[in-house]
Amino acid sequence: MEIRSINAMRGPNYWSVRRHKLIVMVLDLGAMEDYPSNKVPGFYERLTEMFPSMHSHRCSVGEPGGFFQRVKEGTWMGHIIEHIALEIQTLAGMDTGFGRTRGYGEKGVYNVVFSYIEESVGRYAAKVSVDICEALIKGEDYDMEDDIQHMRELREKERLGPSTGSIVEEAESRGIPWIRLNKYSLCQLGYGANQKRIQATVTSETSSIGVELACDKEDTKYLLEQAEVEVPKGDIIRRERSLEEACRYVGYPLVIKPIDGNHGRGITVNINNYDDALEAFRQAKESSRSGAIIVEKFITGDDYRLLVINNKLVAGAIRTPAHVVGNGKSTVQELIDEVNRDPRRGYGHENVLTQITVNDLTKTIIKDAGYTLDSVLADGERLILKDTANLSTGGTAEDITDIIHPANVSMAERISKIIDLDICGIDIMTTDITKPLSETGGAVLEVNAGPGFRMHLAPTTGLPRNVAAPVIDKLFPTQGDTGRIPIIAITGTNGKTTTSRLIAHIAKMKGYRVGYTTSDGVYIQNRLLMTGDCTGPASAEFVLKDPTVNFAVLECARGGLLRAGLGFKKCDVGIVTNVAADHLGLKGIHTIEQLAKVKGVIPETVLPDGYAILNADDDLVYDMRRSVECNVALFSMDENNPRIKALQRLNGITAVYENGYVTICRGEWKMRIMRAENIPLTYGGKAKFMIQNVLAGILAAHVQGISIEDMKAGLETFIPSASQTPGRLNLFKFNDFSILLDYAHNAAGMRALQKFTDELDATVKVGIIAGIGDRRVEDNNEMGSIAAEMFDEIIIRQDKRLRGKTEEELIKMLDDGIKMKDPNKKTTIIPSESEAIKYAVKNAVKGSLIILCSDVIPDALDLVKELKEKETKGELHLVN
Repeated sequence: MEIRSINAMRGPNYWSVRRHKLIVMVLDLGAMEDYPSNKVPGFYERLTEMFPSMHSHRCSVGEPGGFFQRVKEGTWMGHIIEHIALEIQTLAGMDTGFGRTRGYGEKGVYNVVFSYIEESVGRYAAKVSVDICEALIKGEDYDMEDDIQHMRELREKERLGPSTGSIVEEAESRGIPWIRLNKYSLCQLGYGANQKRIQATVTSETSSIGVELACDKEDTKYLLEQAEVEVPKGDIIRRERSLEEACRYVGYPLVIKPIDGNHGRGITVNINNYDDALEAFRQAKESSRSGAIIVEKFITGDDYRLLVINNKLVAGAIRTPAHVVGNGKSTVQELIDEVNRDPRRGYGHENVLTQITVNDLTKTIIKDAGYTLDSVLADGERLILKDTANLSTGGTAEDITDIIHPANVSMAERISKIIDLDICGIDIMTTDITKPLSETGGAVLEVNAGPGFRMHLAPTTGLPRNVAAPVIDKLFPTQGDTGRIPIIAITGTNGKTTTSRLIAHIAKMKGYRVGYTTSDGVYIQNRLLMTGDCTGPASAEFVLKDPTVNFAVLECARGGLLRAGLGFKKCDVGIVTNVAADHLGLKGIHTIEQLAKVKGVIPETVLPDGYAILNADDDLVYDMRRSVECNVALFSMDENNPRIKALQRLNGITAVYENGYVTICRGEWKMRIMRAENIPLTYGGKAKFMIQNVLAGILAAHVQGISIEDMKAGLETFIPSASQTPGRLNLFKFNDFSILLDYAHNAAGMRALQKFTDELDATVKVGIIAGIGDRRVEDNNEMGSIAAEMFDEIIIRQDKRLRGKTEEELIKMLDDGIKMKDPNKKTTIIPSESEAIKYAVKNAVKGSLIILCSDVIPDALDLVKELKEKETKGELHLVN
């Protein structure tokens, strides 16, 4: 069983996937293939008994109970595993319901696809669902309780907290993209140079001085006192011998707490004698990092939290610690159990309220109150169970935003400016929040940086407040600002990398700071920062995370799409260069039509006001226009293509090759960019497939508002070379021969290369070719047959990228293809690529052209450059 996750909310549309985060199981049923559900005695009964809640699953029947109907009639185990994986997540508090099961193209192998809320939970559910199904087939009992609890624990460990999650959800609702930057709460909102960051409720605009002050209770209290804000009378001490004097100065009752404590640790309240004060001092010392202890007046009243964002009060709540109320009959433990039966209480943050857990601190508090868990409380007596009012420890909150006295509102907003925090929580103790603190004897106890939002988002009683909205308003103050940067995504069978590099070059010439991904690596401006095939979602995210980038060009290959989806949710321009038979038979893609659906994901992700740029000369690509929700622009090598003419009559945007020019048309009006023969990339107009790449590139530039002058500057300075287009028509001229290095690695690429090399003069054309291990036998045969047409002599090499095949197998596939076309073709087998190149060079005749088709570009380029350098030094010796 192979498990993949698609994190970008998007996947190939043959799964009908929209806005879901998905687990993809490639499931080989093996022996289970012989057990459709209606052929296993008792299977239906055991499944319905184990999962009665599955009655709500509609399945393809389209009504409740539809799934069970399918099971009774007979359905395959892959389908059942899909539904079990969804249901056990729901039972663990993560209600998610999208799923599909499709054949993989091999007998007994299925793509089982289902949605998840937390990836680690989805992966765990995938494995457990198979185990459960196997147990059901065998008639064995399966206890899910431990699995359900483990999934809950995984969720709490991995999920964003309620505060961070609310801000992310608000950003999403406004079309602002986001990326999680670590396994905790650090998130990026927006892309590239336009990004903002949050960590819980601390933002990239939060003052570090403000955070420092809020963490230092001594400085906070001093500043508030200086500003005539009501704070409790108090003193700060570090030594036990100072305690008695501090107690006399402040006066009982007291609160003693560490100056740098958090989460309520080391705090003791309502102290009324010196002995208790001494014990409280020692506890505070244990929780203090600095050793400084606050001794202050204990203020009576209720605990209020006022939330201020961007210096405006947005919410207030009265907080009550976890507690039980006696009935004269039940023990403390029984009362806790009864409270926890409230359906609003759940594990961690899964519900509005959190269950009350009995830990050592709870037992200590109960003991200090003179009770045990077995004690029976008098009717109406309230017993506090925690030392803080946090919702995460079982506390409750009531919204009181609308009744806060204006003087208290003004005070809170003023405090946020005094401490200099864009988001702050102000803790107040008072008997009546509807009156000024000066009248009630209340006081400000604390100012918190990074305050929790949960009590305001989902109070136990009262009106919920969307406190995330003002955070986004602060970070993105301009109406409609989504924090995005232009994203151009390119896919297709051939031409992706060159088109990506060309667009990036034109954008750089325009003055953008460009990040782009290719099959060679990831570049930020002109600097290569990652090497290798970087056409997947991780590489795309790398670019979009970079705070220096304000323009992204992302090459998106089939492998990354199938393996993990996209590294972005929406793009501004989606280009599909072409679709040809390549990589068929891999990851469930067996036909060119299926491959086209995978490639079609890119234009489907384009924003409504963006452009899908499609090849009008390719039927499968042209058909992609039917499934997009954006503008469509077309390019063609034939200005009279009926598809081009039709779009022009609708005043659409097209790019064509006409009368030797690459031309952009708005409607039927032509804007000639330049003659193709003057564009270095086209080798004087001979490389027709490069002209196609240019057409796609200038269309992308045009719809992004880049001028014709900037396009021309980019086209004129984009030279086919080892530096700008490594492995794409890199021509090296030696004294007596030439070497052409190209990445052609499939039949369509070889045919395009053939058309170009047919126009090049050479006494002899020698081809160095290799088979590809993850291609079908017939694909490698075809590569050999095309080579037999292209070259006078062929050297077969095979020492890299075997991908599951042996050297001997791949060499035979190519040799068989050559013999099918020309049994007498001169063929030499030299498995080592470097030895094959040296052999070809050593035996090169005057005027010959060596064409090296390599899929490991850096190594081949280094060797050719080395040979060129040797020739310059007079160290290169030829046989002829």
